[in-house]
Amino acid sequence: MALKGDSYVLLNDGNKMPVVGFGTYAPQEVPKSLAEEGVKVALEVGYRHIDCALIYGNEVEVGRAIREKIADGTVKREDVFYTSKLWSTFHTPDQVRTALEKSLKDLQLDYIDLYIIHSPIELKPGNDLFPTDENGKLIYHNTDIRDTWKALEACKDAGLVKSIGVSNFNKRQIELILSMPGLKYKPVCNQVECHIYLNQGKLQEFLKSQDIVLVGYSVLGSSRDEKWIDPNSPVLLEDPVLKEIAEKLGRTTAQLAMRYLLQRGVVVLAKSYTPARIKQNLQISDFQLSEEDMKTLDGLNKNMRYIQTPQWQDHPKYPFHDEY
Repeated sequence: MALKGDSYVLLNDGNKMPVVGFGTYAPQEVPKSLAEEGVKVALEVGYRHIDCALIYGNEVEVGRAIREKIADGTVKREDVFYTSKLWSTFHTPDQVRTALEKSLKDLQLDYIDLYIIHSPIELKPGNDLFPTDENGKLIYHNTDIRDTWKALEACKDAGLVKSIGVSNFNKRQIELILSMPGLKYKPVCNQVECHIYLNQGKLQEFLKSQDIVLVGYSVLGSSRDEKWIDPNSPVLLEDPVLKEIAEKLGRTTAQLAMRYLLQRGVVVLAKSYTPARIKQNLQISDFQLSEEDMKTLDGLNKNMRYIQTPQWQDHPKYPFHDEY
């Protein structure tokens, strides 16, 4: 069966987002060229949703890969759904467009399909992406997130971006935007960590009620980057229950972990730099999980986060996540 990288969900602003995306984050020691090669392979095998961010430091390479695949006829620009993210040092309204234009310049693209606030936590404005004081502690800042949102709305009106959304926000933070006076555009999505051990059921229920899509990252667990991950955390793809169902269906545990989320209405971002796996991770549209299998996998939820952020722990609102 043909790969279905182009199955999409309709966003609340009328734009369409492919339900399976290719993630491009990699630990710093991984050569940036791998992201470039990975994106080329992803577009060749059928992915049409590419997820990146200014802080990943690889938008030049990712943009080059997209443009190369447009030039050789693999895709048209309008077929590619590209996401970038506003980093935490650019929340002040006068810096939002500057940051977006830097991404556009690095990518050498005319517009971005989706631009999201990377985190509700703001750092001191400036070119130092992780500003620290003399004790090595991060320096925070407190722009009203609603002012940041207004600046994103202006970028949409200017045609630099087609859709705008948020990432790593909890219910309370999203409600702050939804209830702001003069709101022009609702966030189309909230991109958060989501997998069988953290299925985000409550948050998703709230988002659905607001017609906001939940986009899941770390859907296969995580890349074990020690900067963010506890090395002792369980390896998701080796979960015995997941393995048992995968064997029964003749699928990989990665395909199963992604299919489970898709059937729950989550848009999934998968990451790999191995061509065979990049292709395999997209082959999830030609099988269905039974209600029984879905219930079994629901039972694996332990509200466990892979992504830990010890570097934020001096922030007065750490650990940020309320009940959902």
